[in-house]
Amino acid sequence: MNAAPLVIASWNINSVRKRIAQLERLAEETNADIICLQETKANVEAFPTAEIAAMGYPHQAVSGFGSYNGMAILSKLPLTEINRYPHCDRNDARHISATVADISVHSLYIPAGGDLACVERNPKFAHKLKFVDAVADHFAGNHGYRDAIVVAGDFNVAPLPADVWDHVKLSRIVTHTPIEIAALERMKRSLQFIDALREVVPENDPVFTWWSYRASDWQAANKGRRLDHIWVTQPLKARIAGVEVLTDIRHWTPPSDHVPVILKLSAGE
Repeated sequence: MNAAPLVIASWNINSVRKRIAQLERLAEETNADIICLQETKANVEAFPTAEIAAMGYPHQAVSGFGSYNGMAILSKLPLTEINRYPHCDRNDARHISATVADISVHSLYIPAGGDLACVERNPKFAHKLKFVDAVADHFAGNHGYRDAIVVAGDFNVAPLPADVWDHVKLSRIVTHTPIEIAALERMKRSLQFIDALREVVPENDPVFTWWSYRASDWQAANKGRRLDHIWVTQPLKARIAGVEVLTDIRHWTPPSDHVPVILKLSAGE
């Protein structure tokens, strides 16, 4: 009998306390073994540890500072080697990792970068690029190509033309500019990461994970972007059994502007 796959979910939840009921529903409907959260907006003391444990996730790695950013890895399986990484000399809770079943799982939240795609005039954009470079350096300097790694999260970059609703218009807009795409590509090359979704869905097929709150009818307009990603290293490539974007969760109220991405990994040998 084949072993059950390992199911990993990733979601920018935009406040874990505000959407705790939605998190429980996500856990029930996906039966995820591991849930990576971004933008939890809760410090460690305020994180709903007991409520989430009652959902079946007693093993938790949490990082957060008040209502600013915040990360978590929730697991049905034991977590070891929990680490939190303050990139660019900022202790801002954007990168956390833990080892689960011999896989190093990383939850990552790359800064949005503000509205102006100019390094000289927008310090937030400059910091975003430095942050991506720092993460690339981290992976290259602390891991090897043979390591089994999953990196899941809100990367705040839509790298492919089919990852945005209009490639030409958005090529000048933060999240889809050539300089951001090049930075993310360097991060991808740091360990020869595989974009798990694009292993399953052709690169020319539009896929979005984020829709602005500003759209009165986000689904009709469908001006989305694929900002949320799950990458795996080469040793896990053959184990990709499925990837799914849960678009309907954008209807749940109150909505996050992001929807979860689900990765299924077949059992290892």
